[in-house]
Amino acid sequence: MASSSNTAQSRLSQVTDFLTGKKTATSIPWDPDCTQFPTRKHVPRREGAPAESAWVWGENDYIGRLNLLTPTRVTQAAKQIKTGEIVPLNLPLDVPEQPAFARETFQHEIKPLAPGLAYDDKYTLNTQSGTQWDGFRHIAHMPSAQFYNGTTGDDVDGPNRNHKCSIHHWAEHGIAGRGVLLDYWSYAKQNGIVYGRRRARLYWVYPETDYFVDPFEYYTIPYTELEACGKAQGIDIRPASAGGDIQIGDMLFIRSGFVSTYYTSAPDVRAAAALRPHTLGKDDGQRWAGIKQEEKMIDWLHDCYFSAVAGDAPSFEAWPSQQEYMLHEYILALWGEDLFLTASKAKLTSKLGMPLGEMFDLEKLARTCKEKGRYTFFVTSSPSNCKGGVSSHGNSLAIF
Repeated sequence: MASSSNTAQSRLSQVTDFLTGKKTATSIPWDPDCTQFPTRKHVPRREGAPAESAWVWGENDYIGRLNLLTPTRVTQAAKQIKTGEIVPLNLPLDVPEQPAFARETFQHEIKPLAPGLAYDDKYTLNTQSGTQWDGFRHIAHMPSAQFYNGTTGDDVDGPNRNHKCSIHHWAEHGIAGRGVLLDYWSYAKQNGIVYGRRRARLYWVYPETDYFVDPFEYYTIPYTELEACGKAQGIDIRPASAGGDIQIGDMLFIRSGFVSTYYTSAPDVRAAAALRPHTLGKDDGQRWAGIKQEEKMIDWLHDCYFSAVAGDAPSFEAWPSQQEYMLHEYILALWGEDLFLTASKAKLTSKLGMPLGEMFDLEKLARTCKEKGRYTFFVTSSPSNCKGGVSSHGNSLAIF
């Protein structure tokens, strides 16, 4: 049953809707066409879901916040297309050459059908090795052994396997809407922000580079700096419901500098970073810059009602987390990626069911946004239509 505070909030929403003509989501399942959604502190809980979960789109839903990409919102987002320029957001399939987190390298083989006349080719690809969407069956909520919306390991690869939370559900719905870029990498360099730790060997390899910026090292980007970055770009990153510029269903992209640094580093430096020892916990040798694990960040990611979030780094959030939780746990509704979880983590709140993208190529996008003086655009993505699939290559384009 809903708490008395949630009941009171629901009644207040009904009165407000009547006076303003808006439509607030109050009862589960939510109507994606609602124009107002609860803040993190007022999200209703569905009976039978793990404690503190926010599975609000219906018992048979496997697309989470992609529900927000309604025809009305996509039509509105299409107004971002003014000149028709296309900006691909995908790295080559073999970049990074050496993936992080002990993932397999990309393999490409040419298959001659009739030598000199006709050919096929064959790929061997770990969908987590380059530009990627983390799918909802990637990692489970450990205390309950449930993936998003009640999916279990038995659904994924047990004797009763099925297609719950399969990536093909995203493919059948499609991803298209308004994108928003926060070019934190440029903002940090322009403002002399200390960014990670520069390894001594890189000083000698690249003495002409900016020594104080290193996305190949652990560094947390707090909400306050994203807010300042947005302001420098002319964007108020608060949700529209709070007077800001972020609209329901927007897709967030954060450029933290991984791809730029990858292309300006020597191959042995890139490989050495990716091959650092990977162990579970706060002392993991895999260390990457990303957004900070903090309450303000979690509230913001929730209350903006992004339909998806993505970055250019291997982990999106700063890795490894020095908190007792990971942002992956909130964003994916799963409880993270390569985590060291305990039952005490069951107190975490508002798992979002929101696609999380990593290692998107935001270099040309950042240049285009700067040239045009606007950091919003139309964006599309076509996840792999693989029944039973866990994750997908990004397959994304921005259009201006």
